[in-house]
Amino acid sequence: MAPEAAGTPAPHRKQLSKETVLRTAVALADEAGTAALSMRRLAERLGVEAMSLYHHVRNKGAILDGMVDLVFGEIELPSDDTDWRAAMRRRAVSMRGALIRHPWAVGLMDSRANPGLATLRHHDAVIGCLRSNGFSIAGAAHALSVLDSYIYGFTLQELSLPLTSSAELEDLANSVLRQMPRDALPHLTEMIADRALKPGYAYTEEFEVGLDLILDGLRRQRESWQ
Repeated sequence: MAPEAAGTPAPHRKQLSKETVLRTAVALADEAGTAALSMRRLAERLGVEAMSLYHHVRNKGAILDGMVDLVFGEIELPSDDTDWRAAMRRRAVSMRGALIRHPWAVGLMDSRANPGLATLRHHDAVIGCLRSNGFSIAGAAHALSVLDSYIYGFTLQELSLPLTSSAELEDLANSVLRQMPRDALPHLTEMIADRALKPGYAYTEEFEVGLDLILDGLRRQRESWQ
């Protein structure tokens, strides 16, 4: 057998990095949720052996930590020299957008015991913006808590709705109206007929209505929190 020619290049091996692993994991979770995410399936998507992943991440828990950090990195950061109300509004809208893009993240965003730098930087920026605009430490904590509770809660409810368009909402509302005893449920009937069935109505518009109510309440209470 002829000897192998000198200088023959070694077979190409796929180059991995921690960021590549995490972004691929995010893409998989976007498709099928985190329950379907495993080291084996992630390795298959990357075209490598599963053991290769452990050079970059310790385990699935570390992957989830990194995935959450990537999502936090997509959210607009408020700055200290920005009007707090406008900054918190933009941040809330940006966060909701990130959670809609990555539905699996809603239940994980503040649950990780090893938050990454983007996660920590995000929270620091929110607190800094509030503090530089007259919020006490207690007030900033109150504001962050109520805003995040609203954003996560609304997004979770939105993601659970069995519809994705105004047309589907109209079909669902009409179906409910046909089945329910209207005389016995006059207030619900009025809400569906005069709100949900109005041309162009979109449930997602309720997000910013509720957000403005919260921001107005925070503005009224800001001076009382010391």
